[in-house]
Amino acid sequence: MTNPVDVFDRTPNPSRRSALRAASLTGIALATMPFATSTCAQAAAPQKGNTTLKKRKLGLLEVSALGAGCMSISANYGPSAPISQGIATLRTAFEKGVTFFDTAEVYGPYRNEELVGQALAPMRNQVAIASKFGFELENPAGGLNSRPERIRKVVDESLKRLQTDRIELLYQHRVDPNVPIEDVAGTVKDLIRQGKVLHFGLSEASATTIRRAHAVQAVSAVQSEYSFMERSVETNGVLAACEELGIGFVPWGPLGMGYLTGTLTSQTTFDASTDLRFEFDRFQPGALTANRPIIALLQAFGAKRNASPAQVALAWLLARKPFIVPIPGTRNPDHLVENLAAARLQLTAGDMKELDAAFAQLKVVGGRMNAMQMAIVG
Repeated sequence: MTNPVDVFDRTPNPSRRSALRAASLTGIALATMPFATSTCAQAAAPQKGNTTLKKRKLGLLEVSALGAGCMSISANYGPSAPISQGIATLRTAFEKGVTFFDTAEVYGPYRNEELVGQALAPMRNQVAIASKFGFELENPAGGLNSRPERIRKVVDESLKRLQTDRIELLYQHRVDPNVPIEDVAGTVKDLIRQGKVLHFGLSEASATTIRRAHAVQAVSAVQSEYSFMERSVETNGVLAACEELGIGFVPWGPLGMGYLTGTLTSQTTFDASTDLRFEFDRFQPGALTANRPIIALLQAFGAKRNASPAQVALAWLLARKPFIVPIPGTRNPDHLVENLAAARLQLTAGDMKELDAAFAQLKVVGGRMNAMQMAIVG
């Protein structure tokens, strides 16, 4: 399964925010809330303008504090954007300080890596590219495949599509239960020795798997869903393992698959043929309504800071830990500017305590993915 990195096309038409595809190719009373004020329903106009992004470390890899999730430009969110639009979006992100770009062979499949390679060619030595392996794309039945020979084949093909001689961060997209993680880590270690890969990452891996892999080849980054409303990595040991071992953490879905933008309502519909959220409990009409107090919380807090709900959500992640690098994705230049401006919203310890205390009074309704997809989460 691909990481359904956030929907940022925040128009009312869900077909334009659209599809989250599997890589298996295979009204609660607001008066009870601490932030229920007259500004609760409407946040102030979001921050705009130029943004200077600070740097953060994913292990030893230095990148911009906010990265760019590239997937939604080419795949899994409805029709692919025109190549010219995708190139312009990624180059604008670079101009505004983004140096970390996330893609995978499965996104498209293949088209997104090709787009990233073409877009970043002129500034290749100034950016870090992350890509992923782990799925059997040639097999119509799909499935996981992290056999050593498969990893080597994927890397060679990804290098060609990315128009480069190295991948700064190579993730195992999902843990393959049929291949010992030590064999996977050892294979990536060989690729690092060859210079084809610079750093090793894991996606949706358990704390135990992370530790086993790290013992063979240092893991620079772990990617998993993490947002203001999805906090399982705080309780399952993953975030703690990263902090203990000096591993960076890259949240996908940093805006709750689009929910934390505040644009989805109980009337929002999802195309069953193009949008995986159609099957997710969290995106059913009842849950969309039941979770609105979370949006109201972000709106009310943001109104005091001239920040949108999305900006508050991203700023919350940045303030959570210094080794966290969220990767919001968009094909819309206005949303790109809005997202990056979140880096200017500096939340204090008091702000974080206030937000977390308010969130603790709420209940998130619905699981984050369906049973099939959760079955391949570590």
